Amino acid sequence: MNNTQSKRLSPRPPACSTGALACLLAMVAAMSGCGGGDGGKSNPGGTNGNNADTRVRVAPNPGDNWTLVPAAEVGMDGAVLADGVAKLPDAASHGMSSMLVTRYGKPVLEHYWNGYDKDTLHDLRSATKSITSLMMGVAIDQRVVGAVSDTLGSYLAPLYPNAPAFRLGPKLDDLLTMRSGLDCNDWSASSPGHEDKMYQQTDWLRFYTGIQANAAPGSVTRYCTGNPVALGRVIAVASKKPIPAFADEFLFGPLNIKSARWASFDNGAQTDTGGHIQLRPRDMARLGQLVLQKGQWNGKQLVSAAWIAESTRQHTQFASLPQRNGYGYLWWRSVETVKGTSYDVIYADGNGGQFIMIVPALEIVAVFTGENYNLSKAAFPFDVLDRTILAAVK
Repeated sequence: MNNTQSKRLSPRPPACSTGALACLLAMVAAMSGCGGGDGGKSNPGGTNGNNADTRVRVAPNPGDNWTLVPAAEVGMDGAVLADGVAKLPDAASHGMSSMLVTRYGKPVLEHYWNGYDKDTLHDLRSATKSITSLMMGVAIDQRVVGAVSDTLGSYLAPLYPNAPAFRLGPKLDDLLTMRSGLDCNDWSASSPGHEDKMYQQTDWLRFYTGIQANAAPGSVTRYCTGNPVALGRVIAVASKKPIPAFADEFLFGPLNIKSARWASFDNGAQTDTGGHIQLRPRDMARLGQLVLQKGQWNGKQLVSAAWIAESTRQHTQFASLPQRNGYGYLWWRSVETVKGTSYDVIYADGNGGQFIMIVPALEIVAVFTGENYNLSKAAFPFDVLDRTILAAVK
């Protein structure tokens, strides 16, 4: 895995006590059917869930530079890792389709199940939102977008004049933290802005900008997939580039990610930046490593270290979730306690068990994909993280 070594970040105090799986089960219960998950059904963006009949295999990437190293080389116990994998329930029970671990940028573990392999694409569902956060950072670094304090209307009002969403002046950081103030909550089926209602429209942004505000921007945290979809449109409008082209130029290209497949809407005219990008797990690991390395890759700063720090710190909290689950700019935060030591975890999370997990203090990146759509066992990878991966650190 070609990369530049990362430096450790200072861990934040734990937000709550131990009990990773119990906390995560509560979160999954709240999130089921939301956030680019579309209830586990075929989604309107044109990419179905990772079912056997919809798997897409791509050509191997000769630039992977992915060679597993002995666990001892990166300060991990190979026996603990092997035992943890051996004791997993059968693949049909655990529902995971891939599990990858790197430390210090070196691959130490890679497993696939249920017919998947290193060159099978996986639908990231809402883990896509964290990629949108990275792209917003790039857009600000490139001075394409001014700042997170800019209002949404300053970019989109010319396209949707007099739209209700602009009335109270929500800022970009309100959308990044799920605090737009709009009457949109993917965790409530009755919400006027619920993602399933948005997916039924041709132009999702026309639907989104038509949502009325029922709270002051920045005052209430509600999970709304329309927010990152709108942020993607801001990037596209400001850069005058389609999202796939923008991502390829500034992010995926330098990371040697060659097979990304975005979903679209509006008859293909716009890109779904709220969910459903398809990537290989190895490419997901690259994105995690980029965050671990504070935005640097092969000596080049792809995303500013300031943006990585700001976007991954806790800005808010969802009232219905355990206190240990904080939220940044479309990135989640958790605290995992193993052998009496607590570790901050930054992660991207998609319905079904799609995770990019970063443990800065240990310089570990763990990637999981799965097919546990709208099931509590979608949180099982956190149990694996605690019992196997973190437990293997010497």
